[in-house]
Amino acid sequence: MALNCVIVDDNEIDRLMALSLLKRFLKLNVSGTFSSANEALPLISSGGIDVLFLDIDMPEMSGLELRKLAPEVPICIFITAHPEHAVESFELETLDFLVKPLRFDRLVQTVHRIEEFMEVRHKAALFESSIGGDAIFIKEGHEQIKVKLHDVLYLEAMKDYTLIVTSEKRHCVLSTIGNLLKDSYFESFIRIHRSFAVQKQFIEKIGTTEIVLHNQQTIPVGRTYKDNLSTLL
Repeated sequence: MALNCVIVDDNEIDRLMALSLLKRFLKLNVSGTFSSANEALPLISSGGIDVLFLDIDMPEMSGLELRKLAPEVPICIFITAHPEHAVESFELETLDFLVKPLRFDRLVQTVHRIEEFMEVRHKAALFESSIGGDAIFIKEGHEQIKVKLHDVLYLEAMKDYTLIVTSEKRHCVLSTIGNLLKDSYFESFIRIHRSFAVQKQFIEKIGTTEIVLHNQQTIPVGRTYKDNLSTLL
């Protein structure tokens, strides 16, 4: 089933470029393109929209403000010519952030994340139990998958779900990242972003806007979570 998308961008060339690129993906159905947030609101509010592609800098109402008015839409992708907005956008319910001019290869990554997110919503794997405090069981289909906690690199929030990421696989649990971190089994993790918590022992380098794990993977640091990292310095 195709996912219904809306594009909102006050720049006509950028709007047409986004439309042209998104039409290449059979799983995406562009339900409407708009030059302003106010024009887009009636369609978005009517329901049935799965993905928002929003420019951030727009007159009258920004993409950030529009997202706040449409929390019921599962997925939001922000598009902007100003990378400095990235941190602010991720404080909202944001799945990805694209910098203009749009590139097809980068959009492929975004669409993959969209598909993964929707699969997660339908899969609804459950966090079940633990053994001796060093492992958890994750329900995947009819199976119980044992995941050792010391193999988990980081947790990634996906709205009502959380990805538990190891070097081998990404598991999904039907629980918010906030609720998981309240569990004593995850006391070795530190929240560094609205969408990410990392295992302390795997942090190799701490920067102002990101941390680097021992496998050289980078994870963004949110402004409101920087104080959490100060305890490690």
